[in-house]
Amino acid sequence: MGSRRMKNEREPLLSTSDNSLDGSHNEHQHLLARPDLRSSPENMIVDVNNDNDSLSQSASKDDPAYGSASETYDPSMHRTLEHPTTNMDTMIHLLKGNIGTGILAMPDAFKNAGLYVGLFGTLLMGAICTHCMHMLVRCSHELCRRLQVPSLNFAEVCYRSFETGPMGMRRYSNLARSLVNMFLVITQLGFCCVYFVFVAANLKEVVAHYFFDLDTRVYLLLMLVPMVLLNLVKNLKFLTPVSLIAACLTVAGLACTFYFVLQDLPNTHSVKPWASWAQLPLYFGTAVYAFEGIGIVLPLENNMKTPEDFGGWTGVLNTGMVIVACLYTAVGFFGYLKYGEDVQGSITLNLPGDQFIAQLVRIMMALAIFFSYGLQFYVPISILNPSIRRRLHSEQAQLIGEYLLRVGLVVFTFLLAAMIPNLGAVISLVGAVSSSTLALIFPPLIEIITFWPDGLGRNYWVLWKDIAIMTFGICGFVFGTYTSVAQIINPDLH
Repeated sequence: MGSRRMKNEREPLLSTSDNSLDGSHNEHQHLLARPDLRSSPENMIVDVNNDNDSLSQSASKDDPAYGSASETYDPSMHRTLEHPTTNMDTMIHLLKGNIGTGILAMPDAFKNAGLYVGLFGTLLMGAICTHCMHMLVRCSHELCRRLQVPSLNFAEVCYRSFETGPMGMRRYSNLARSLVNMFLVITQLGFCCVYFVFVAANLKEVVAHYFFDLDTRVYLLLMLVPMVLLNLVKNLKFLTPVSLIAACLTVAGLACTFYFVLQDLPNTHSVKPWASWAQLPLYFGTAVYAFEGIGIVLPLENNMKTPEDFGGWTGVLNTGMVIVACLYTAVGFFGYLKYGEDVQGSITLNLPGDQFIAQLVRIMMALAIFFSYGLQFYVPISILNPSIRRRLHSEQAQLIGEYLLRVGLVVFTFLLAAMIPNLGAVISLVGAVSSSTLALIFPPLIEIITFWPDGLGRNYWVLWKDIAIMTFGICGFVFGTYTSVAQIINPDLH
């Protein structure tokens, strides 16, 4: 029994092992021990799937012992970690998880909003998304106390909020979990599609400048085999050096981009202060795509040595997101001011082609995004692969099934990228469809279900606040999707 418990204490939350199904209630706090993120800086993005249903016997609001038990239980005191992350570790992971291709698309977002609407809108969007992250963490803590478990992931928080919420909502708990996982898959595959287009577009610019001009789809085809080979790597530990290289290239590329953008800036009157209402949905899609880091929030907080430092006005989350919001706003503001209406879906495509450093920036950012593809790709694999393995009985069949799934998903994102080479519209579509759902719709919904009806404040101000955020997210989803699809079908449409 002792050796079995030691084994279970090291079982990651992502595990799909069935060993926990016969465990007692007293072992739940060990079965859900948090994953170790120290071994790979990117492991924080893979905590997205948990097939365990062993929590279903835990306390709920209808249990007479629920009140006293939930008040005294502290989830952070029951977490077992061999290598917990420090506040600085968590800050670095948070910054890296939020800064990707979206930052290079912010000048294009400002073009669809106008200089000042983009300036204040981006700061407001950052505040709303950060508040939704706090919502998710708060609901996770409440549900962990209610269920007497140390930690939960995004999908499990959604599932348990419905399962322990109002009686009329409990029947939808499995549907809610499936929807979260579905949108996580859509989001990450959308990121992978954007990565394909981004790399191909930047390579096309470099090769066209020095050698010859080819269609973007040719570069997509040339990338297919290397991308498939890269994503046959199953262990994230082997991708850690690749991730480090990608991070260094990203920092260097952004520094060089600012060097070009901040030179000879024109007067602010040279660009429009606000855009038409018809363009705002495109801005919304790109902006929410850029801020979509909500999927990494719970894994980061769950793995901290001092999780109490994550929240609060000066906590890790607020500090990191202020940096992210300021950086995104600066790139968008100065990038649009510099290049005006000529700004493209990635600002790297606007850098002067006659300078070697500009071409080097394109290559660095293309390589950084190429190497980051596998890390984004790991999330849909971790969600979809368990269902494939359950349908295959032999170990060899399961291995073959996983490799076929990996190859099939890479080819699928390649085909999407080949059909939609318009980078700006693709980013806006991914943001409007999936990022808005995960970042702006699910968190307030989870908060309402979790704290209904007694925890919604005087005069139900929390309820009205959450409804307002959900309405904002739904409007962005509908209008952003419609506008993005229209621009993909007709790129010349304004």
